[in-house]
Amino acid sequence: MSIRIVQDRLNQYQPKNQFEEENAIREITQEIALSGLARTGFFKVASFQGGTCLRVLYGLNRFSEDLDFSLIKPNLSFDWGPYLKALQTELKVYGYQIEVQDRSSVANPIKVGFLKDDSVGKILLLNHRNSGMQRSIKIKLEIDTNPPEGRTTMQKYIEFPVAVPVLSDDLPSLFSGKSHALLCRDWEKGRDWYDFVWYVSRKTQINLNFLSQALFQMGPWKNQEIKVTREWYLEKIRKKIENTNWASQKKDVQRFLKQDDVDLLHLWNKEFFLDRLEVLEKCI
Repeated sequence: MSIRIVQDRLNQYQPKNQFEEENAIREITQEIALSGLARTGFFKVASFQGGTCLRVLYGLNRFSEDLDFSLIKPNLSFDWGPYLKALQTELKVYGYQIEVQDRSSVANPIKVGFLKDDSVGKILLLNHRNSGMQRSIKIKLEIDTNPPEGRTTMQKYIEFPVAVPVLSDDLPSLFSGKSHALLCRDWEKGRDWYDFVWYVSRKTQINLNFLSQALFQMGPWKNQEIKVTREWYLEKIRKKIENTNWASQKKDVQRFLKQDDVDLLHLWNKEFFLDRLEVLEKCI
């Protein structure tokens, strides 16, 4: 019966093409999964973070693929198994036939699980059914079981499919996590820069202590006693901006945007991001 709830939610998105429709179905699935995790007590031990967190809880205007979390306290023996089984049961109520996979490695503190469904796209009434849209929905769940210290969390609520509490990193801590990705990834993602612009436009502060702890734990500054100051941060981000291929960044992010927002990417170049950095410099 609850497939009707999913259909009604999809209709609210009013997707204009196959990509918007597919992204909308994925996001609806993510929200149901978050609701299911909340009912298991997951958010008593973990907080929500990453791009999907910004989208669902804070209104970021782009879609995201994964569900990213961090344990409140380190626990390298964390097991996705019970949570994945609970999600399988939860999503079945809404018409999904979910396959779950735990791809975690004992040696890696980032534990990975997958939700995969090949059925829901076939039973929904889709406006772009004949456009070659993928039929399967695949969502990766990642959790850091050995998180750096220093972040701040807060309780938020999701409203769909029911109102439930979700523990989230606050915006300054989320901005620090995004800054760590910008400074430390071996590859660059346009989505990271899109989020950077979003944070700057909201004059978001940066949790520099949390960023210092994260840099010490992972990346090119690993095990280096660096106290991240405002000046240090601005200098490193400026160097990143000056050495980034903006054409490739546009290509990465455009598939996560609604068609109406893609045109805004014409602004993306070195000068635009240096201007954004000047705005950030005035508010941190």
